[in-house]
Amino acid sequence: MDTHTIINHTEEVNELLARYGVKFGLYKNGTFKEQLFPFDMIPRIIEKDEFDYLDKGLAQRVLALNLFIKDIYSDKKIIKDGIVPEEFVYAGSGYLAQCENITPPRGVYSHISGIDLVQGKDKAWYVLEDNLRIPSGASYPMIARELCRRSNPKLYMENHIMDNRNYAQLLRKTMDYVNTGGHTVILTPGRYNAAYFEHSYLAEQTGAHLTTGVELLVENDHLYFVDYSGRKEKVGAVYRRISDEYLDPMNFNPESVIGIPHIYDIYRKGNVALLNAPGNGVADDKGIYYFVPKMVKYYLNEEPILMNAPTYLPYYEEDMKYVLEHFDDLVLKDVAEAGGYGVVFGSSMTREEKEKFIAMLKNEPRRFIAQEVIDFLDLDIWDNGEMVPRKADLRAFVLMSDKPYVWKSGLTRFSRNPDSFIVNSSQGGGFKDTWVLCQ
Repeated sequence: MDTHTIINHTEEVNELLARYGVKFGLYKNGTFKEQLFPFDMIPRIIEKDEFDYLDKGLAQRVLALNLFIKDIYSDKKIIKDGIVPEEFVYAGSGYLAQCENITPPRGVYSHISGIDLVQGKDKAWYVLEDNLRIPSGASYPMIARELCRRSNPKLYMENHIMDNRNYAQLLRKTMDYVNTGGHTVILTPGRYNAAYFEHSYLAEQTGAHLTTGVELLVENDHLYFVDYSGRKEKVGAVYRRISDEYLDPMNFNPESVIGIPHIYDIYRKGNVALLNAPGNGVADDKGIYYFVPKMVKYYLNEEPILMNAPTYLPYYEEDMKYVLEHFDDLVLKDVAEAGGYGVVFGSSMTREEKEKFIAMLKNEPRRFIAQEVIDFLDLDIWDNGEMVPRKADLRAFVLMSDKPYVWKSGLTRFSRNPDSFIVNSSQGGGFKDTWVLCQ
């Protein structure tokens, strides 16, 4: 691969991304701002054998997580058998009592899973986080690859790269698998949502209707899409891109103006599929993350293929002791935060900050996890005319229908700050394409 040939198209591709509106939105101090998601032309390259390993590990993990969600909202065997403490389930913000004893169509809970991984300098892969609520990001490498292919088609003919254009097909297969009869729609909060570009792009790519809550109506125990002329058409699957609490004002937050009244009532009756299922947050809580390897053994009777980052729960006395003794060597994460927020490094705190944080940790041990700081593998990016190394992660996407399908691509995010491990777009990060080699 000729890196300099690729770099020559950087400005062209980023201009096209801007023209297509490839942006993400941020609310800061009560103001909505949109900004471009910077794209680096130098791809992350994953060898076939290496991705085959990731494929097996990701599929295994998502299967176990789906079984966990099903168990928690039904028999709760994993709690009764003492594998996961019940307070870790019921005290988490993602647990919804309204989901008890509800089985979604085809028994699928996490239809689209975004699993965040990092590769250490020892070349080992570690799972950092499981995103099972509304994971976003697949649209960015999809459109970036398309624009790169247009700008330099020869590059993709000369290199043996897995084609990533099948994401829309995988997503449509997932939608159709659980559809209860009728149209499939993508439910967006609207133009001012941070991921609106993705909502519209995926609707275009899958052939689903892009709708807001005002265009959907529950009537006679079914959901209908109401078009501009007032005609009603039945809907069988909703890929909803709004949070649980705003989905239905009659069942969740009564102040929601973006949800659909009574949609949860007909979901409960099995008359519509909701992707992802409400209540999935019970399984992607950062505290629950600690138990995922145990879930793999418990539900599948298999050894976990992928490793968690070494993690400690201050909830346990032994782990609390370790965290206090090695505080400066750890990263502490608030289990209720996301998007790179609520992450602090023990080594970066002042003495006063440490004392205050430790007091909070002792008072609210369920609120935090502690992890060893993994020295991420650096990836080269092109920055201001020079090649520089930056920390990067990988969000892999697993789509569930008759079985889990791992997309042979992914969203590689990198930090633009040389001193930061935080790669999230909301924290100023950029993204790369991810090349999975065929051979």
